[in-house]
Formats: sequence, structure tokens, C-alpha cells
Amino acid sequence: MFSFITVLFAFFLAVVVAYPTSKSQELMVWNPTITSPTSSTNWCAGTQHNVTWDTTGMPEDVKNTTGLLLLGHQTEDSENLDIHRPLAANFPLSLGWVMCTMPNNTAPRPDYMVVLFGDSGNTSPPFNVTQPLTQ
Repeated sequence: MFSFITVLFAFFLAVVVAYPTSKSQELMVWNPTITSPTSSTNWCAGTQHNVTWDTTGMPEDVKNTTGLLLLGHQTEDSENLDIHRPLAANFPLSLGWVMCTMPNNTAPRPDYMVVLFGDSGNTSPPFNVTQPLTQ
């Protein structure tokens, strides 16, 4: 009798645990195109720039999301994102732009990219960064 009650209890427990509690929600990812910088962009280390992206089709549930902008450069095995020195942080994605300053000590190279995080990670085309201007 004890084992029958145990089995019955286990059965009811399994039914309760497996019973769906609500309708599942569709996961929506918004993937805006970065419109600036472009592949023909040249930035100088130590100068300020606008990074822009297309906000067309932004879902309502993303409109209050804040963004993070990182600098990186692609190699075979990594995007080499500078996560310790974001170019910008905590800005509204709904603006479609953010002002950032290229660090003075950014090494010149032709293949930098910016990555916009918020609802997803979006990467700009590679662009050129040159040495800082001398004063």
C-alpha cells in the first residue's frame, strides 16, 4: 500500500511540474545596421565621432534598452573587443547615435570596427584609425 501511494504521489507531482503555466513568448531580436562608421571612414586617435545606426523597425520592447559601444579589430580567432574601455555606455538605443572619443593611445590600423550591444551585437564595417593629431 505504501509503495502504491508513493507511486501515485510521484505521478501527480510529475503532472504538476510538467503542466505549462503560461503561453511561451516569442524571443524578438532587433538587429540595427550601423550606418557610421563606414568602410571609407578615417578616424584619428584622440578625436570625437558620432556612431550612428538605423532605428527603423525598432520593436516597442527594445525602445527603452540602453547600449554599449566597444572598439575592436577582427583576427582569425577573435574580434579583439576592448571590453575594459568602452567607447560609450548606457545610452538609449532609440536615439540612433552616440558620441564617442577614440582613445589617444589607439594604435593605427586599417581594420578597426565598432560593435553596438543592446538587444544584439552589431558590427560596423572595418575602418581606418590614424595616429593622434600633434598640437
